[in-house]
Amino acid sequence: MNQKVKKYAGLLDRFLALIIDFFIFCAIFFPITRIVKGVWIMSASDHRWGRGLFITDPLCIAFLVFMFLYFIFLEGLAGATLGKFIIGLRVIDANGKKPGLLKSLFRNILRLIDGLPTLNILGIILIIITKENTRFGDMIAKTRVVKVR
Repeated sequence: MNQKVKKYAGLLDRFLALIIDFFIFCAIFFPITRIVKGVWIMSASDHRWGRGLFITDPLCIAFLVFMFLYFIFLEGLAGATLGKFIIGLRVIDANGKKPGLLKSLFRNILRLIDGLPTLNILGIILIIITKENTRFGDMIAKTRVVKVR
């Protein structure tokens, strides 16, 4: 592990980083939504297409793809999203280096499992009970989130 690393990131630090990323998304998505849809926040009636419980609006799909790629590319290539960087967290592999795109892809796809059964309960429980504060995606990708400050 890198010498600058002090400890594995806990739930609070990870949550704060996610909140910062959320506000960054809002700062990008709200103005785009205002320009494209004419509203700041879309309601159900503002969506172009809806199929039951699934929203298939092209703008919403574009936002989801952007968020997914944001996490994969920033964590994989830079070792941190902007939120993690601000809080002082880094995603590392077993050698203490940036994980790369493939490991980042695995850890982020597996957010779907960590989110089960709802509200990221499995991921939260695993972060709390595992020695290295790892969620399922980190276990499979062999990555860790660490505090560097």
